[in-house]
Amino acid sequence: MVDKKYLLTDDQMRHFIVNGYVIVNTDLSASFHDFIYERTEEVFEKEGNPGNNLLPRIPEVQAVFDDKWVIGGLISVLGEDYYMQPHRHPHFNRPQSEGQRMHQDGGRRWSHHTRRLLLFYYPQDTPLELGPTGIVPGSHYYNTSDGATVSDELPVCGKAGTVAIVNYDLWHRGMPNRTDKNRYMMKFLFARMSEPQSPSWNTKETEWQESESLGNGAHQQMFQHVWDWHYGKANGDTESDSQAMEAVPELIEAMGNDSESIGLDAAYTLSKFGEPVVPLLMEAFEEESEMVRRNAYYALSAMGETAVDPLIDRLKHLNPQMRETAAEALGDIGRPAQASIPELVGALDDESEGVRSRAVEALGTVSQQESAAVLALSAAVRDEKERVRRDAALALARIGPHAADAVSALEAVFSDENRYVRGDAVHALYRIGTPEAKEVLLRFLMRTRWCPLTNRESTH
Repeated sequence: MVDKKYLLTDDQMRHFIVNGYVIVNTDLSASFHDFIYERTEEVFEKEGNPGNNLLPRIPEVQAVFDDKWVIGGLISVLGEDYYMQPHRHPHFNRPQSEGQRMHQDGGRRWSHHTRRLLLFYYPQDTPLELGPTGIVPGSHYYNTSDGATVSDELPVCGKAGTVAIVNYDLWHRGMPNRTDKNRYMMKFLFARMSEPQSPSWNTKETEWQESESLGNGAHQQMFQHVWDWHYGKANGDTESDSQAMEAVPELIEAMGNDSESIGLDAAYTLSKFGEPVVPLLMEAFEEESEMVRRNAYYALSAMGETAVDPLIDRLKHLNPQMRETAAEALGDIGRPAQASIPELVGALDDESEGVRSRAVEALGTVSQQESAAVLALSAAVRDEKERVRRDAALALARIGPHAADAVSALEAVFSDENRYVRGDAVHALYRIGTPEAKEVLLRFLMRTRWCPLTNRESTH
């Protein structure tokens, strides 16, 4: 654990929750970043983009992730046991480029809980004319193209060594490079391993502090929910007076509004009413309109334990899409949905790949403090579908110390054709941490050792 001074403050955490990013600067010297830039130029010229082999090819980059300000930022948002995932990629913005279109990275999910991050590291000074990353603050809460215009584009400019910790779902793009110089940005992916039970930043305030500078008054209930989730608090208070309940029909209708912003506000307002509105939300959960279904999902997920039993019932729905979304919602609720473990385990035999995938993923958050799902997940890492195998390996990594019985199944995964199934299996064994797991892990790492000095000019 780093010293508290390196952790994010309450103001920085609020900024991250509202805007979807926070900037930290390393203590590394300018000469260090110059070296990384020159080394990157050399690798690109001789070998092309190293992709996932960025760290073995330029191992000095690891110093960025060993910097205490970066560690403090990651702990603050993801918890102490955060995971650097196997995918990483140097982004090259060539001279006189036209830039990219605004986009979200693949795999957009119906969740507002911070379980995935992007980290951008810039080894050179990055002024506007060099083509920095452009981000849209606040856009990580949006699934439609509304997100690309919810606020003005913000270029991530800064000195060499600038690090941006970014919500995975934030809309972003590479901006036009109007110079004759190459611009590099190293992108890494990180994942939360443990559901929050207490704040992991340097906090002095327990309650969400509404401010006009944070969202101009909009989405405050959504922000409060995300703050409370990071804080490890139980889900929000329930409105009970009849006068407030009179607003429910209008709010149900507003979930289908063409404006995604209005629908989001309606969903989080409805979540405060608790059990009395659950039947109406479950009806909306099955609507043909994706907007309505998605907003019902947000309301139910924000309710937490109150919504668990109705969602368990939907795991038996005739429509596989309903079963899949119910499993995803239970996983998004996390620890308060522990009662769903037996039904989620049963869903691993579902004929639908989507249902199996969401169910194994859900077990990684719902059952991470016990071994109840380990046997079933050990079987799921051998599923015929790659997506299910990958989600199962990550789920076992999240269960970690309680997954000792999965060591043999994880060892077998080392022959999987998907690199990320293998990578997550490595981390699962590391987190299991038993002597048997360490032995399996060491044998695998010794035979797959990468030599960063070997290249076309020096093969031995």
